[in-house]
Amino acid sequence: MSDRLNQLKNFLEASPKDSFILFAIAKEYEKLQDDQLALEHYLKLRKQDPNYVGLYYHLGKLHERAERSESATEAYEAGMLIAKAQGDQHAFSELSSAKLNLEYE
Repeated sequence: MSDRLNQLKNFLEASPKDSFILFAIAKEYEKLQDDQLALEHYLKLRKQDPNYVGLYYHLGKLHERAERSESATEAYEAGMLIAKAQGDQHAFSELSSAKLNLEYE
């Protein structure tokens, strides 16, 4: 386990509802190529803070790597709805592009 991951886990213990820390832990597990633990943390974040729009792109990409196209599409579409509701055109565009690319593969 990396020093960064240990530090993030300590931060999460101190602030268990901090969505950014949970997201950062998921990203760190991805860097360590532990997709299962990354997925667990993304799903925990989704349950804890479903409006955290940044998670949906990365969750979708994780599903794509695992060849779960339907789950990836669902993640992108859910994120698009949230991005649209929040007026986040940048996130909407990224999610839409990822979904479109997946459909053409």
